[in-house]
Amino acid sequence: MKLGIVIYSSDAETIWNAFRLGIFSLKQGDSTSTFLLAKGVECESLHTDQFPVKTQMQAFVDSGGTIMACGTCLKLRHSESTELCPLSTMQDLYEMIRDSDKVVSF
Repeated sequence: MKLGIVIYSSDAETIWNAFRLGIFSLKQGDSTSTFLLAKGVECESLHTDQFPVKTQMQAFVDSGGTIMACGTCLKLRHSESTELCPLSTMQDLYEMIRDSDKVVSF
């Protein structure tokens, strides 16, 4: 299965759980991509001891997952893309949705 995950929350626990699902999906043999939209592009900065978001994100990528970050949303926040969250476009989001068997949002 191809799973698409759209993250638009800035709640650390929600984001942490979204990436936990992504990692689990990858371990089941699925292809999994994540698109960070709106407040979701802030996720790297939400890392805490209780909810190690950045650690989950790295584990997701290390397991074969793909993370994309909305370029417009980053620019609105005066942020830049990172190695973990590369700049992406609405075209990338559209293609992820089009090519996925299932899409979930957090």
